[in-house]
Amino acid sequence: MGGAKNSVLKLMAAALLAEGTTVISNCPAILDVPLMADVLRGLGCEVVLDDDVATITTPAQPKYHADFAAVRQFRASVCVLGPLVARCRRAVVALPGGDAIGSRPLDMHQSGLRLLGAHSEIEHGCVVAEADDLHGANIRLAFPSVGATENILMASVLAKGDTVIDNAAREPEIVDLCNMLTRMGAKISGAGSTTLTIRGVDRLHPTSHRVIGDRIVAATWGIAAAMSRGDVFVRGVNPNHVALVLDKLRAAGSQISIEASGFRVVQANRPQAVNFATLPYPGFPTDLQPMAIGLAAIAEGTSMITENVFEARFRFVEEMIRLGADARTDGHHAVVRGVPELSSAPVWSSDIRAGAGLVLAGLVADGVTEVHDVYHIDRGYPRFVEDLSDLGGDIRRVDSS
Repeated sequence: MGGAKNSVLKLMAAALLAEGTTVISNCPAILDVPLMADVLRGLGCEVVLDDDVATITTPAQPKYHADFAAVRQFRASVCVLGPLVARCRRAVVALPGGDAIGSRPLDMHQSGLRLLGAHSEIEHGCVVAEADDLHGANIRLAFPSVGATENILMASVLAKGDTVIDNAAREPEIVDLCNMLTRMGAKISGAGSTTLTIRGVDRLHPTSHRVIGDRIVAATWGIAAAMSRGDVFVRGVNPNHVALVLDKLRAAGSQISIEASGFRVVQANRPQAVNFATLPYPGFPTDLQPMAIGLAAIAEGTSMITENVFEARFRFVEEMIRLGADARTDGHHAVVRGVPELSSAPVWSSDIRAGAGLVLAGLVADGVTEVHDVYHIDRGYPRFVEDLSDLGGDIRRVDSS
């Protein structure tokens, strides 16, 4: 299991906070890593990617303008905003692109920076922030946004005084970022809780850090085992990070074995219907909602899936219906009545997780299923086709150009 997509990109951005060379290992072989490397190079960093190691050398004076061409390709590029405000006291970051899963405004990012003493506006398609100085503040997030927590956290580590972030995101990737920042000399307490307390320091130093395992990829393989009545051992991830997912698989009839290095999922019979509701961590991840619908589609019984994070994620259901799923949506609920087997059809992926979910559905459908626009999958899953083939899936990538 490689490093977490939702962690490595933020860790790479954090390298902006310290002059010198930072080394990040266990980087996943996904498209977003070289994209983030390009963003950092545009800001004046030297970045070398060698196998699973990113070596980032940050200059004494980074540039503060993140180029539109690089930033527009993926959402996580906005995480350079906080570090640039902290280091340069100014940032111009093009509004990011990324997956089409619903509205993800930057209001909380900007309001947090304003409380730290920055002026921030949207100008000509860019987030612009500048400050004569940054000072500690008490900040309460309206929603435990991962991105807002990360940007405010990285801006506050070099602010004067103490900052408290209430209703902070609790994801393991936030803890991973806090651990790396602490290794760089930041003073942070409360990582993994709803309240982060940061005591600003004058400067940080570069460090070496290993990215945590990717809980979303790990859980995807676990759900794949349940859908296909298979047997999969997933290594390289903390099982505690997917505890709720494993509980749901147990309820679906899977046998789960936990070891220090990972977990094993064995599904002997047709899975049973289970209800899912996505929530911020430690709730069920919204990134696994397509896989949950895929599992429900071939389960015995009726499942309700409730999406509480991204309103547009249910466009995935339309593609599942093309595959023969008995599903309907009503607002932020989807009701899925399981069928014994899905039927093959051409389908289109709209984002990383939808693409992965459609491939898993195709593996349990009759005939040959074609999944188009699979470039999305490459942004979040290293060796996706190869790993599925190694696990016994009949799958191949076809160049349709």
